[in-house]
Amino acid sequence: MRIISGMRRGHKLLEFEGDDIRPTTDRVKESIFNIIQTFVPDAVCLDMFAGSGALSFEAVSRGAAKAVCIDKDKRSIDIIRKNVEALRFSDFCEILNMSCFEYAKQTKEKFDIIFLDPPYNKNLIEPSLDAIIKNDLLSDDGIIVLESDDTDFNGEFNGLEIYRNKKYGRTYITVYRKSKTG
Repeated sequence: MRIISGMRRGHKLLEFEGDDIRPTTDRVKESIFNIIQTFVPDAVCLDMFAGSGALSFEAVSRGAAKAVCIDKDKRSIDIIRKNVEALRFSDFCEILNMSCFEYAKQTKEKFDIIFLDPPYNKNLIEPSLDAIIKNDLLSDDGIIVLESDDTDFNGEFNGLEIYRNKKYGRTYITVYRKSKTG
């Protein structure tokens, strides 16, 4: 796993070991950033299930102003911290060891890009989207980038409209925007 483009292009990221972790592949990450490239410059990003932080780091490398990386798993937080240090991104990244649902309730910040890549098939997608809408986390022109398995949720959601939806093998990338109606 590496940074694909931008100021830290080619930098290798620390990642998890073991079968219980499913990092975003470089191919899927490159496809995501091809879709969202116009949203990235100066964006404030939220990574709700940050894992290793790879999506946030790619965004910052490509010109995002800030990334908030949230994960409730201490192992994830340790890897994110090590990656932030190695990338020299401490001025750009905030790291929080907590539930994204707790964070959604307490923050007043609005985000231009929200990365949503929860563990597959754990029924976390719809509650996460609901938390984003209910707590008004998305800026007016912001997007949500959902990575899901082909057996998990990736469809229409009240208050959001699908901007793009692409399938890569078993992985769906769904990009949402605030609904223009209602």
